[in-house]
Amino acid sequence: MTAEIIDGKAVAVSERERIAAEVAELGRRDVVCGLAPVLVGDDPASHVYVDQKERMCQKVGMRALGTRLPADVTQAQLHAEIDRLNADPAVSGIVVQLPLPDHLEPLAAQERVEPAKDVDGLHPINAGRLLRGDPGFVPATPLGIVTLLAHAGVPLAGAHAVVVGRSSLVGRPLASLLSLRHHNATVTVCHTGTPSLQTHTRQGDVVVVAAGSANALTADMVQPGAAVVDVGIHRAENGSLYGDVDFAGVAEVAGHITPVPGGVGPMTVTMLLSSTARAARWQAGEG
Repeated sequence: MTAEIIDGKAVAVSERERIAAEVAELGRRDVVCGLAPVLVGDDPASHVYVDQKERMCQKVGMRALGTRLPADVTQAQLHAEIDRLNADPAVSGIVVQLPLPDHLEPLAAQERVEPAKDVDGLHPINAGRLLRGDPGFVPATPLGIVTLLAHAGVPLAGAHAVVVGRSSLVGRPLASLLSLRHHNATVTVCHTGTPSLQTHTRQGDVVVVAAGSANALTADMVQPGAAVVDVGIHRAENGSLYGDVDFAGVAEVAGHITPVPGGVGPMTVTMLLSSTARAARWQAGEG
């Protein structure tokens, strides 16, 4: 194996130490940091994710101010709860946990969140700010990816980055983020309509795979020395987890690679906390 493993667990610990120091420093000036996940219904995976977010809040000294609503809540009742959190000065960031029950409209709920508290970066105003290169919030997974690459010393300025996948949570915002002036990468976005995917991925100095498909990237699709980031996650019959990348094969060719599990995954909640601390600072008028 030739690739250097990018250890997301270790980077996440380092980032949480930074965030904890920032939260403590804000607290000394009476600036409160609080994250409010909004959980609707009884989806088991959603409960696990929200519990994880609340535990991580406690680890960095941040308040967990989430709310849990019954599965039969109406859209109006959900919006009323979001309005309450928007008005609460102790709440720095709000996250509407997806998926919502089928009778609820997720976009309407996301748009109800004040952009200044939209630490998920999913409000259309924050999505537009990202496209313009203006200050705003970025979805946590793309933010985690660029943080991992920075910790690994992978240069982005002048690099050709190939993003496989165009979702609103990862692919699209990541492509915008990488192309901003302070990262300065040249970005190609590939998707299900891309002919000859290999032609594009073999040109990538950085290849990020968020395709949602196992073995979407194999060793013959990677140029030697490239940095490969695997965003996918799948569960095998024996319960083990694996990603979108053929890890064993690609690791023999790549210069850097993230594992699954232990790569991008640990960074997502950590970056959400980072955005919440930044939101608290902005709301206190500290820029």
